[in-house]
Amino acid sequence: MSHHPPTSRPKPTAAGNEEASAILNLGEFENVQPLTLSETALIINALTSKRRNERKNQNDTEILSKTIEYLDAFSRFKKKENIEAVERLIDAHSQFHPFEKKQLGSLCCETAEEAKTLIPSIQDKISDEDLQELLDEMYKLMPR
Repeated sequence: MSHHPPTSRPKPTAAGNEEASAILNLGEFENVQPLTLSETALIINALTSKRRNERKNQNDTEILSKTIEYLDAFSRFKKKENIEAVERLIDAHSQFHPFEKKQLGSLCCETAEEAKTLIPSIQDKISDEDLQELLDEMYKLMPR
């Protein structure tokens, strides 16, 4: 009995099954290093600034312009030093998945209850008191 090599590629996992609820199911994004909105803004602004300096007549695409506009509106931390400080605060909590850490850094919840409602997978990973302490430390780094 001879076996022939397969004539087609294996079927990829269907996209769209990702879920960030009480249990994280990030699918193909499981091992991707996420970024906060503030980190993303820092990177995109640095790259576009470099491009503009290198190519004097560089026009941004509409999508890039809208992305920058969105990040400017929703990134909570603007200064590089504050972005790095928030990163250190959150990274000290090894019980969190990288996705959860970035959600905490992007959402900047006011209360532990709000954080656990918006990021249900952290529910049993940290006490309300410890989470509130983390959120309060992050709040101190936000621009006023």
